Amino acid sequence: MDIMAGNKSHTYHILDPDPWPLIGSLSALTFTTGMVMSFHPDVFNFGTPVLIAGLIGLVFTFFSWFGNIIREAHAGDHTPVVQLHLRYGMILFIASEVMFFVGWFWSWFDFSLFPSTLTEVVDGQWPPAAIEEVIDAFDLPLLNTLILLCSGTTVTWAHHALINGDREGLKKGLWATIILGVLFSCIQAYEYAAAPFGFGGNTYSSAFYMATGFHGFHVIIGTIFLIVCLVRSYKGHFTPRQHFGFEAAAWYWHFVDVVWLFLFIVVYVWGGWGYPTH
Repeated sequence: MDIMAGNKSHTYHILDPDPWPLIGSLSALTFTTGMVMSFHPDVFNFGTPVLIAGLIGLVFTFFSWFGNIIREAHAGDHTPVVQLHLRYGMILFIASEVMFFVGWFWSWFDFSLFPSTLTEVVDGQWPPAAIEEVIDAFDLPLLNTLILLCSGTTVTWAHHALINGDREGLKKGLWATIILGVLFSCIQAYEYAAAPFGFGGNTYSSAFYMATGFHGFHVIIGTIFLIVCLVRSYKGHFTPRQHFGFEAAAWYWHFVDVVWLFLFIVVYVWGGWGYPTH
């Protein structure tokens, strides 16, 4: 900063003091504390209100903090170097999400490849003897795979439309992607309701629901991400040269697509191969 002239002599954006990191941290602490308390209602009879209070604080923080970022973009503060660093941040976030799912895949392979080490739990076989039927990989899971693959093409269509200044194409592509994302979530909810095994009780069902359930949660988050981008596109936000918000949403959605492909192959196809299907 050129103090004498009072003008910036660099292309970075120096943030003003902001309360949202602190408020967000306290809200996250309140939310997780309330969640733990709600797991023990015999000890804490007020866990749910604490959880709801934390959730409200988190949602309010998201709206306010992201709103500030949007205003900074419109003010011209997102210079090329700032946009580059925002992209680095999103890449690191997705990398952390990849490692999150690596943990679930690791547990799945550990349970399935070495069932003899868990004889007391799974009777030395995979799937465990308690699992009489598994979900047919080439029924609803295959349909959901096709839906997510199509959604990957529609979000790419929206991205290319934006780059080429086609705002109607941007909106149509986003609408199509959001509809496909909601359809995926509905089909997965039906699949869970009709599944031949419940959550818990053995390693197969626990690993299955944790891996696919967290992916379903990410699909819901990604759909919300895209809905926000759609609303912003109707407000005239995003330009061919500056659209990091949309770009981050598209990257996240492609990440969700890739994770599902691995889940479909490893959990649904390979994990239940040769086993009676429902």
